[in-house]
Order: sequence, then C-alpha cells, then structure tokens
Amino acid sequence: MRMESDTFDALDLQLLSALEIDGRASFSRIAAVLDVSDQTVARRYRRLCAEGGLRVVAIRDAHRLGHDQWMLRVRCTPDSAVAIGDALAKRPDTNWVGLTSGGTEVLCLTRPRSQGDHDDLLLGKLPRTPSVLEIRAHQVLHRFYGGVHGWVRKFGVLTADQIAALRPRTAPVPGPARIGPEDEPLLAVLERDGRAGHPELQRATGRSESAVKRRLTSLIASGAVYIDVEFDNELLGFPVAAMLWITAAPAALHSVGEALAGHDRIAHASATAGTSNIVASALARSTADLYAYLSGPLGHLDGVQHVEVTPFLRRVKQLTYPRPVR
Repeated sequence: MRMESDTFDALDLQLLSALEIDGRASFSRIAAVLDVSDQTVARRYRRLCAEGGLRVVAIRDAHRLGHDQWMLRVRCTPDSAVAIGDALAKRPDTNWVGLTSGGTEVLCLTRPRSQGDHDDLLLGKLPRTPSVLEIRAHQVLHRFYGGVHGWVRKFGVLTADQIAALRPRTAPVPGPARIGPEDEPLLAVLERDGRAGHPELQRATGRSESAVKRRLTSLIASGAVYIDVEFDNELLGFPVAAMLWITAAPAALHSVGEALAGHDRIAHASATAGTSNIVASALARSTADLYAYLSGPLGHLDGVQHVEVTPFLRRVKQLTYPRPVR
C-alpha cells in the first residue's frame, strides 16, 4: 500500500511498523534497524504521540487466554448515543467503543472477566436504559486477523531482515497462557503505557527489577499479553473507516475469513455468532475507495452472501482507555 499524507513520511511508517513488532523495543535498537540516529527515532516518536495520536499499550489476548469476547451492537436514540458510548468506555470490561450509522448505533467490544460482568452488561444495565432500542450480541468465535498482527505491516515498509531483527528475543513458554492476581499491578501500568520502564514497573509491583523483567517476558512469550499500538489512521491517508457485517456460506466461512485477512483494507476480521458470521473493520482513503473495495475484492469472494456496512462516526475508546479529545 501507499501512504498518502503531507504530515508523515516513510520513516514514520517504518517506526509505526517497528513498534507493532515490538512496542517495547528501545529507541537505539529501532534506530539501528532503520539506520537512523537514536535522536531521530525519539523525536519522531514524540511527534507521532503529540500529533498522530500514538499510544503504545499492553493488551490481554482474550483469544490466547480462552476468554469470551462479544461485539455488541446497541441501537439507540440519536441524542443518547454519545452518553451511552461514554458510559461503556468507562467500564473496565470494554476495550473498544465506537459510534456508527450516523450516531444511531454504538458498537462495543467487551471482554467480560467473569459471568457476572457479562450478565451485568447484557441482562442488567443496557436493557434497562430507556434510550436503548435494540441490542444485538455477536460472540467472537475465531480471529482471522488482528490482535498481535497489526495493520501497518500490510504497508510492507520493512524487509524480512529488519522484521527478524526487531522481533522480541524470547522463547515460547510451554503450557496455557495465564494471568494471575499477582500480575494485575504490572498490567495496570502497562495498559496505560506499554513502554513504561522497569523502574516504574518495579515501584508499582514491589518486585525486584529482574523479577519484573522475567514476568513481563513470560507474559509476552506465552501470548497472554501483547504490546499494541494505536494511532490516527487518517494521518496515514486512510480517514474512512467502516465495520463490515458479512454473511458467508457455512462451508466458505473459513476461506472467506482467511481471504479477508490478506486484504490491504482489512484491519481486523473475526468469525462470530449472530445474525452475520464474520465481522471485519475496513480502512479506506475515501468513500469511493471503500466502494471500490466492497464491489471489488470483497464482492468477488466466493461464498459471500450478504454484506452490511456501518461507517464509523467516531471512536470513543480504543485499546484500553477512552480516546482523549483532540
């Protein structure tokens, strides 16, 4: 893909791609791989944070942890969408909230940590909200793309050698991924700032610096946690975003999902239960570009029976915290 932006250049894109591979990589290591100075990387990073909405945070991988995920479609009266979205963004069991359909629908990705969280949201608070007209819940069954696989890598700005040099040097941890109560102070810091230094993590946890390093390395190597990046897509020349609710023939469900994972315009795709069986998020340069994708690569996939498109109005919460007003 080509980046179309007057503000950011190819080096910024390389830096974003490097952070997707290892969000905790030191500026010196990134600089060596990109063949620039440490000061250049640090300066570009600070500018991306200030002007491009860049945040690096730790994410609990529900897929690897075996936790349920639900995508909720909350249809509501237009005058209440913002308030409902803000209320959902404040909940600790949500990690993505957006407004779509001209402000008449709130989308929410929730990861309940207990059955009580799930029941409280789906059977308690939301149904009792007078301005909520309808709730559709789609359980996430399988991830085709997203999570540890970031969208920026689809630009192909790093060579295979650069990618290999940036990958964290950790051996896989045998056994199932696990997060224990003792990990919560550590994750509380990393979910705010995935690049927090070891001294800060030591102060938050009361552990020695070496113990903090070992546990963080183990959490990442096991797949329980990964370091993700958030940024403003419009600054890369992709201001248009939409959620795609796709119905595929059951026999074609996996092949359609795998094909979507390879499409440049797709930032995330999962199989779900519900009225559709695949949900995907698409990014485009313009509404014409979105139409070209829908009528071209997506429309030509064998097995696709129906597609509903809900354009984003704005994101209320992404990753772990509500988005700041910019």
